[in-house]
Amino acid sequence: MYTSHEDIGYDFEDDPKDKKTLKPHPDIDGGWAWMMVLSSFLVHILIMGSQMALGVLNVEWLEEFHQSRGLTAWVSSLSMGITLIVGPFIGFFINTCGCRWTAIIGGVVNSLGWVLSAYAANVHYLFITFGVTAGFGSGMAYLPAVVMVGRYFQKRRALAQGLSTTGTGFGTFLMTVLLKYLCAEYGWRNAMFIQGAVSLNLCVCGALMRPLSSGTDRNDPGRKDARVHPAQAAEAVKSRGRLGGPEEPDGGPGVEEPCRDLQAQERGEKAGPRKPTRALWVLKAVSQLTVRVKKGFGDWYSGYFGTASLFTNRMFVAFIFWALFAYSSFVIPFIHLPEIVNLYNLSEQNDVFPLTSIIAIVHIFGKVVLGVVADLPCISVWNVFLIANFTLVVSIFLLPLMHTYAGLAVICALIGFSSGYFSLMPVVTEDLVGIEHLASAYGIIICANGISALLGPPFAGWIYDITQKYDFSFYICGLLYMVGILFLLIQPCFRIIEQSRKKYMDSTHV
Repeated sequence: MYTSHEDIGYDFEDDPKDKKTLKPHPDIDGGWAWMMVLSSFLVHILIMGSQMALGVLNVEWLEEFHQSRGLTAWVSSLSMGITLIVGPFIGFFINTCGCRWTAIIGGVVNSLGWVLSAYAANVHYLFITFGVTAGFGSGMAYLPAVVMVGRYFQKRRALAQGLSTTGTGFGTFLMTVLLKYLCAEYGWRNAMFIQGAVSLNLCVCGALMRPLSSGTDRNDPGRKDARVHPAQAAEAVKSRGRLGGPEEPDGGPGVEEPCRDLQAQERGEKAGPRKPTRALWVLKAVSQLTVRVKKGFGDWYSGYFGTASLFTNRMFVAFIFWALFAYSSFVIPFIHLPEIVNLYNLSEQNDVFPLTSIIAIVHIFGKVVLGVVADLPCISVWNVFLIANFTLVVSIFLLPLMHTYAGLAVICALIGFSSGYFSLMPVVTEDLVGIEHLASAYGIIICANGISALLGPPFAGWIYDITQKYDFSFYICGLLYMVGILFLLIQPCFRIIEQSRKKYMDSTHV
């Protein structure tokens, strides 16, 4: 039915017209491509898994700083929200530096945020170190992981993306257990310091993101500059011959002869004065960097802000409103459930098997099952998507009514399974805007989800501070979620009206 459910179109480094040139590459759909899946899987564990386990640290911060729940929840919300909100802007770094270096830098920044947060003196300090710094680093490492899987796979792209994104569920389970153990044994400050060291593995994941273009980017403006320094050109030619890139697969005389010529020119330059050569090299390097940055910014701007026509699509606008309300209902339980368990005196049972881990594990199966069902020829993906949303909003309404561990576990399982509709979001987005606008449209939807994740948990905390109950938090969020679903339901009406208008315009032209 759909051949690319997870192809969200984050191809920042390549022109879509050049995708066909990647087909003969030996790593497409095999070989190193599966290392990309492993790298993306680990990134999802380290980033999304850690963020979904922040409820453990939220309890520690409440006890340490004695601030309101609404204010304390901003720390986790900033980290989650910024990770998603900066997604479209990280495209500029990918266009300029490539996926590998963007992910490596993101791993360093994320680790720095965790380590600096271990020395926090108050909640406001955590806003900067953990919310902004760690969140921005997470965004820099997360997006390249999605991009590279899409670049390395064509025929098996849906399978590859599905396998890599299951790292979120596994990560939530593993990181919840890890953070609880570290906090109990070493305290939350040392736990964050250790987690910062663990997060450096994001740099390893980034190092695995080997470019397909064998050391040179097809869109690299330096390649189009006929005045490149001979030493740089020689190194590029050597790299292509050594790696067996698609441009020179045989590595024959076409590679060796230019290489010898360029080396001769290089030796000739070395024999002359060195200062002018170094100065010229610096000027050319700065010039090439400027061209690269300008081109990267141009591609990024045209990809996101050059698509104003998307907002004339009323169905897509309705989908954005849904995204603004929906994601918070999934994030709020992860942040506040550990505190709710303490209020209900269920800590001992929750320590044996945390409720957030139940959501994470069932979420894995939900993504797989809903994806398989939606792919059946006799079933509409929109119907599966809407039914899953209704199930999730009903679960949010029922959650405050449960005061036993068994009841909460059942509701958490429903939340985890129904939230598996996230795997269908690229398909629904493509159905609304078409494949040509999928990348920009999905970036906008991610931004909307980030805003929802940013505002949802603090809002729930503020409601608790006012009412001294979490019940009203879930009821209000459930009502807002219903509003978002209503926007989804009116989309078919918009579609019918639009089709009728087009038919009328066609008939008048005739």
